[in-house]
Amino acid sequence: MTTRSPILDLPGAIPPPDESVDAGVAWHFGDPFAEQRAAARKVAVVDRSHREVLAVPGDERLTWLHLVISQHVTGLAEGAGTEALILDSQGRVDAHMVLAHIDGTVWLDTERGAVATGARGGQVPLLEYFAQMVFWSKVEPRDATAERAVLSLVGPETPALLAAVGLPVPEGEYAVAIGEDVVVRRMPWPGHDAADLLVPRADLVAWWTKLTDAGARRMGSWGFEALRVESAKPRLGVDTDEKTIPHEVNWVPSAAHVAKGCYRGQETVSKVHNVGRPPRRMLLLHLDGSSDGLPDTGAPVSLGERVVGRVGTVAQHHELGPIALALVKRSVGADAELVAGEGDERTQASVDPDSIPPDTPALGRIAAQGLRS
Repeated sequence: MTTRSPILDLPGAIPPPDESVDAGVAWHFGDPFAEQRAAARKVAVVDRSHREVLAVPGDERLTWLHLVISQHVTGLAEGAGTEALILDSQGRVDAHMVLAHIDGTVWLDTERGAVATGARGGQVPLLEYFAQMVFWSKVEPRDATAERAVLSLVGPETPALLAAVGLPVPEGEYAVAIGEDVVVRRMPWPGHDAADLLVPRADLVAWWTKLTDAGARRMGSWGFEALRVESAKPRLGVDTDEKTIPHEVNWVPSAAHVAKGCYRGQETVSKVHNVGRPPRRMLLLHLDGSSDGLPDTGAPVSLGERVVGRVGTVAQHHELGPIALALVKRSVGADAELVAGEGDERTQASVDPDSIPPDTPALGRIAAQGLRS
């Protein structure tokens, strides 16, 4: 079910195409490239109120979450946040979320309609999965989407804008603070500085107006997605498929801890990190802008006659032009001459060499070689 944001009813808001994963929030406000430039040079505000928000209060919230998510959170301090995943038993990604721990509650925001593999198999809503895993723990996870809505600030002037509207400015990546009944979480992406605000949903338009009146440029999902792609940050269900493991999309260690045990899928995470290599890796592709069309999400990426990957998010960037994230085989090199898409949407694509992630250290393999020698 798609919830329509009231910000779409404000003057100048343009809705996205019907098939968009961001249906229900503004696509842009008349000039998506100017919006991106403002976010890159000053500050912009984005309505991301279509994200699902869960709350986990309770005395055992950290020790319980530590058992059911991929991140190490037993020591997550008040005023701290992180990213985390839910994996299936094979280590494939079910759900991705961003956490904020403040005032005795862990707030988690995630994709609309997030699901996970249930205790008896099959896909169930994320909250239902959490409920299945409570057992006797002193936690009370709940759906807080009707309570809180996400607004995101993007740009180097994010701290100044927060201060201008009377909100706290937490210091450090994923640092969290609360003021004016708004949870503020600093984010390292997109761009070099950003912040997510969990505002009371009833006050969504009021906070949007307060932020824009203080100087934030209005930006839609078009601009946010373009800057996210530039930052090479994946989005579940767009840049991932049913086979994706965390290492392929750079969610290790930002969202999956390689050393802690006791979570579903941990064996795969640890084994690939210490012994193996992920079969694919997510790369930033520069697309030939002279083509009439651009590839769709899920379209093939080919090297000659051979399919070597799949297209994820496709975006129009204010400086880089058409770009895309793609999951491709590890054997594809930086100088590969690729084709993204098929049919009329086939377009030449080149790999951004700066997006090639370093290989995992394979410490277990090195240790084994040392023993053999």
